[in-house]
Amino acid sequence: MKYMVLLCDGMADTPHISLGGKTPMMLAKKPFMDKLASKSVVGLCRTVADGLKPGSDVANLSVMGYDPLVSYTGRSPLEAASIGIELKDTDVTLRCNIVTLSDEERYEDKTMVDYCSGDISTAEAKEIIKTIEEHLGNDIYKFYSGVSYRHCLVVDHGTTDLGEMTPPHDISGRVIGEYLSQSENAKPLIELMKKSYDILKDHPVNIKRRKKGLNEANSIWLWGEGTKPVVENFKEKNGVSGCVVSAVDLLKGIGKCAGMETPDVKGATGYLDTDFEGKADAGIDAFKRGIEFVYLHFEAPDECGHRGESENKVRSIEEIDSRVLARMLDYLDNCGEDYRILIMPDHPTPLETKTHSRECVPFLIYDSRKTENGVDTFTEETARTTGVFVEHGPGIMDMLLEKQ
Repeated sequence: MKYMVLLCDGMADTPHISLGGKTPMMLAKKPFMDKLASKSVVGLCRTVADGLKPGSDVANLSVMGYDPLVSYTGRSPLEAASIGIELKDTDVTLRCNIVTLSDEERYEDKTMVDYCSGDISTAEAKEIIKTIEEHLGNDIYKFYSGVSYRHCLVVDHGTTDLGEMTPPHDISGRVIGEYLSQSENAKPLIELMKKSYDILKDHPVNIKRRKKGLNEANSIWLWGEGTKPVVENFKEKNGVSGCVVSAVDLLKGIGKCAGMETPDVKGATGYLDTDFEGKADAGIDAFKRGIEFVYLHFEAPDECGHRGESENKVRSIEEIDSRVLARMLDYLDNCGEDYRILIMPDHPTPLETKTHSRECVPFLIYDSRKTENGVDTFTEETARTTGVFVEHGPGIMDMLLEKQ
């Protein structure tokens, strides 16, 4: 038996005026998802438990079968694991975004222009983080480069008691002052952010980007604090070997912490320009090598939601359907084995708010051995009509693996 998860990050939404009062899932042409939905168990799943923030970290851990209330120690430690950072028990890590801020004189008066610095390339970002480490790194603070705008700070003997360290994608277009933590413990970190602006405003990378009319990477933004993660080995927990295919360090970090394969896919970006076929082929290769469980993660719907790009969010779902799911089904239908597929988002990322929400998400589980009485099309609304509801998020993995 082969098991596949197609995780469409942030795909769920609410009806939006720019889409004629429909959601992206309703409007997208996704014949392969819809065909599976007609023969699948379809319902809603609560991936974010009460008391937890609706982040991709918590939600993806939940979909993978891990109870975040037990295993979650913060977002950045999972990303640190992907980068290959060996953490001590006394280390605290933070996500270090490279962002674009406006040019007001006081740091507090600046506006969050772009939480990802115009999708800065990994090569450019590496130069930025190298400069930050040279100027701000020391025995206490150590900066590590990751992918695109996503990087990591490790604080020796740090604390997670930092007040509210707001994710930058939650405050697009807003003045940042009221979102800077007022905690005494956070003051040294806020000072690092302020110093970074002066260091980066005339950085060679930014001079070149300025000439090209691109958003400059003119500040770091620290958030997502956490400590060394504790994630149970996936195979020992579930009895099947696993592989996570993703472009982002967060998902790779979860996979590595869980003892799963995390292949690097050339051209995988986490946005619409990602190599959809390359990621599908990485999943197929894993299956061919005897891996029993493949988790295919696509970030593009989430990124489009954060940016309020309604047409692109529709397109991202269509690309996943035609360039990934079609390819995977062609392989699975001809591999000579039975298989089960779970398709779902981790959380909604509504175009209206441009940030994550904690509402329940639609899912479908297809089994090649049998046909269920499903729904005509896979949307938030059709999933709601079935009456099938998974209250405890990690239970969705038990359903897929037939452990209940």
